[in-house]
Amino acid sequence: MSALAAGFPEPHDFQADIDLVGGIEAVPTILDVVCRVTGMGFAAVARVTEDRWVACRVKDEIGFGLEPGDELEVASTICHEIRQSRTAVVINHVAEDAAYCNHPTPARYGFQSYVSMPIVLPDGTFFGTLCAIDPRPAQVDRMEVVGTFRMFADLIAFHVDAHRRVARAAETTRGAAFVQGILAASPDCVKVLSADGKVEYMNERGIALNQLGSLQDVLGLEFADMWPEEERAKIRDAVQLAATGSTSRTEGFCPTARGEPRWWEASFASFRVEGTDELKIVGISRDVTERVKAERERSDAAAALEALNATLAEHVQARTQERDRIWQVSHDMLGVADGNGVWLSVNPAWKAILGWQPGEVVGRTSEWLEHPDDRERTRAEVARLAAGQTTLAFENRFRTRDGGYRTLSWRAVPTDGLVYCVARDVTEQRERTLLLEQAEEALRQSQKLEAVGQLTGGVAHDFNNLLTIIRSSVDFLRRPNLPEERRARYMDAVSDTVDRAAKLTGQLLAFARRQTLKPEVFEVGSQLSAVADMLDTVTGARISVMTELPDAPCFVKADLSQFETALINMAVNARDAMDGEGTFTLRLTCSSGLPPIRGHAPAPGPFAAVSLADTGTGIAAEQLARIFEPFFTTKEVGKGTGLGLSQVFGFAKQSGGDVDVESAVGRGTTFTLYLPEVEGVTRTEPASANEGETFPTGDGQCVLVVEDNVEVGRFATQILEDFGYRTSWAANAEEALERIGSDGADFDAVFSDVVMPGMGGIELAKILQRRLPDLPVLLASGYSHVLAQDGLHGFELLHKPYSADQLGRILGKVAPSRQRRRSPRESR
Repeated sequence: MSALAAGFPEPHDFQADIDLVGGIEAVPTILDVVCRVTGMGFAAVARVTEDRWVACRVKDEIGFGLEPGDELEVASTICHEIRQSRTAVVINHVAEDAAYCNHPTPARYGFQSYVSMPIVLPDGTFFGTLCAIDPRPAQVDRMEVVGTFRMFADLIAFHVDAHRRVARAAETTRGAAFVQGILAASPDCVKVLSADGKVEYMNERGIALNQLGSLQDVLGLEFADMWPEEERAKIRDAVQLAATGSTSRTEGFCPTARGEPRWWEASFASFRVEGTDELKIVGISRDVTERVKAERERSDAAAALEALNATLAEHVQARTQERDRIWQVSHDMLGVADGNGVWLSVNPAWKAILGWQPGEVVGRTSEWLEHPDDRERTRAEVARLAAGQTTLAFENRFRTRDGGYRTLSWRAVPTDGLVYCVARDVTEQRERTLLLEQAEEALRQSQKLEAVGQLTGGVAHDFNNLLTIIRSSVDFLRRPNLPEERRARYMDAVSDTVDRAAKLTGQLLAFARRQTLKPEVFEVGSQLSAVADMLDTVTGARISVMTELPDAPCFVKADLSQFETALINMAVNARDAMDGEGTFTLRLTCSSGLPPIRGHAPAPGPFAAVSLADTGTGIAAEQLARIFEPFFTTKEVGKGTGLGLSQVFGFAKQSGGDVDVESAVGRGTTFTLYLPEVEGVTRTEPASANEGETFPTGDGQCVLVVEDNVEVGRFATQILEDFGYRTSWAANAEEALERIGSDGADFDAVFSDVVMPGMGGIELAKILQRRLPDLPVLLASGYSHVLAQDGLHGFELLHKPYSADQLGRILGKVAPSRQRRRSPRESR
């Protein structure tokens, strides 16, 4: 067939590619197998480029008419598409193939079945395709057919790549640059001699080895004349032998130009200059001085060894006796086993430790001695030894003759098919270790109990004080005819005391990192300035408040309220430490790393570092390790709860940061709060619901209260009914789901506790969020580790203890009025 692509540019040497494929002996067999496996009549290996399709080798049994070197218009072939996608195309029947039934190529070349596999070289270069066609349909979209084509395409790619590598290597070695590189890289003296043995060239390494000034020092000299008189004859003989076409080699002594003694190994061979018949001789001289010296030293050593051999038998006998004594008296169990773990020899220590005679052990494996719980591990270790790996520390238990077990620590080395073992009895050592661990665990439990006792005592003390106020106030409120002014005072006292109790609980939860946080992104510098302005008004005129902020903004994501509380807690401590006079400095550093704190590893950051430094009395070194413990305080009785710094510590840890302290008595203290930095965003304040209301009310909305505590459930429903809501009460989440039903049409909101038996409030809220996304859910919790760890999941949260006013206001925000609310059926 005539070339259809005549006139196209030819950026590749296609004839070389045709010759390359034609030279692969496996290609005819590949094409024959392809036709027999598929039942197709035409198969070819084609070279496909961006603008040409060239047949490199073909098998044609249908008279398609292509020969090696013939071309098809590349754009008219499916191979052109395969070159772009690098994906095989397999067609059983063109007329029934949705992708190719209207494709122009099958109609143009008259085929109904088609297979083409890309040939991609190991470096990712696309070479061409292995393809087959037939005018009849064929069942070719089969795993074995596609797999055969892929295997053959990879085989062709391998041969093409190998041929090209060989060709490039051959081309490289023929170049002058290659020769120059060889001469430059050679560690030996390389020279070119004329046919009569005169020096015409010597490489730089040879000039350096011979300590010559330059090539000019020896150019034109007979090479043999460079050697001492007694060596010249054999050098001339070697050069003359090389001139006859043989390779010659000799060794001799020849000092350098500076007189340093050297021994050389010299080799010579002849060649003719390309394009001429001129004979040249190449010579290579290798410095073997060190080898000659080593041989002489070995000769001297051999003589000394020969003298030693006279008494060697005596020494061997002495060493053998020494080894036997070690074997007999060793307190460790020694043994030699074969590769299968069968003992060939054991020493007397086996009887001393286990009670078994050596004859009872030799000839058997140790499986019958191994503790049943250790047997699998021991067999695995024996297999490792059989594979040639060394055992450095392995422990198991062996049965003694009296039925007990001893703990053994093994070291074993496999050598020449045998395994040499040493086992030490560590039973008492392990028992002592176990007793020590038990004692340490008992000490830890004692310390935990002491800490719990301290914590419990502190909580009991503070809560008893608060409960005293509440109990006394309630007693007075029960008195008849109590004046309204005193009634208001006692009611305020109860309310304030509840707030203090809630704050105390929050500080405890913050230290335990169980406080439910509401993280948001805010700019640290502006918040620090606001706190500084507030502190400046309350610290007194003799305390100077300084602020050092960077020029660039610094953003973190944390609970803003807890952040401000932490700053105030640290600031209050600083104020008290300065006793009304001094300097208080607030400093912000951005993009810093987290240093190692209290034995924890550092972190690279970036972190925002908020430092609060005072010039107060400082903290003693022995107290620094305890200042973050709950209820620990250095202040006088009644001056502090000891929970302020605990809140700072818990907030920092739960926010992904830490807090550090540096202090010296009489020189002041610096607290540094580290929080992870984030990308800055603009924070918008949400509008408060029912703004302007003096008291929250409902307008008949129906609220489902989910609370397992009977008293709290009754109290919550009573509050909501007093606010104007209709209520229904479910004792658990499962009952709540049953009451809500599939559409929740009877309810306007759900008010659920978080911690309940069975399904918790968070899981209930998630189910309702998926099932009824328009039904608002309000959660209430005094404590939940799930909320502390995972956050609010987007739900509103009311903290216990909550006031009636707080419940009414937040429910008024989340629950729509009945005039604005449509039922789910209406919304559909």
